[in-house]
Amino acid sequence: MGRLTVTTFVSLDGVMQAPGGPGEDVDAGFAFGGWLVPHMDEAGGEAVARVHLEAAGFVLGARSYGLLGSHWPRVPDEGNPLAAKLNSAPKYLVSRTRTSGDWSPTTVVSDTAALRRAADDADGDLLVIGSSDLLQSLLAEGLVDALHVWTFPVVLGEGKRLFGRGTRPAGLELQDAEVFPSGVIRSTYTLAGEPRTGSFLLDEEA
Repeated sequence: MGRLTVTTFVSLDGVMQAPGGPGEDVDAGFAFGGWLVPHMDEAGGEAVARVHLEAAGFVLGARSYGLLGSHWPRVPDEGNPLAAKLNSAPKYLVSRTRTSGDWSPTTVVSDTAALRRAADDADGDLLVIGSSDLLQSLLAEGLVDALHVWTFPVVLGEGKRLFGRGTRPAGLELQDAEVFPSGVIRSTYTLAGEPRTGSFLLDEEA
């Protein structure tokens, strides 16, 4: 039985919109596209690649599928393990309007329930890449098993956030963490049931 996992890049204030380039996602006039690039050092890049190389397959919403699918097939697989992995591994495009994908091998799934079944049947993790709108649905429905969150030393103040409105409350358990020379922090969490609460008040103050 496989897992549905997520890798995502966020600013310190939780924005995940358009990390890789100015034209990646300009919804709502977002002006900071490419905010990730100045902070990605060699060690961080190797760690990002490692997370992808360990996945059994990849999950993408329509926008991310279009962006990545227009880039990676043009990158030669020889000498580039990440390109070889992305181009050869199973890819799941979540779309209600498309019936096929042009980045082989691609399976189109029409809803998150079908995606969950595909993850359950996978021999390893299906990794959600980017796909901010799809990710909000997966989080709201409690379908994510683990998250690799890369936090970058920048505050953006606006943009699509990892945990947006309607996110289902959940407890998280830290499995692993790394700090890179550029100040980027990778934190890997698994879901751990409902949030726990407590109080520092003394009994007589409660």
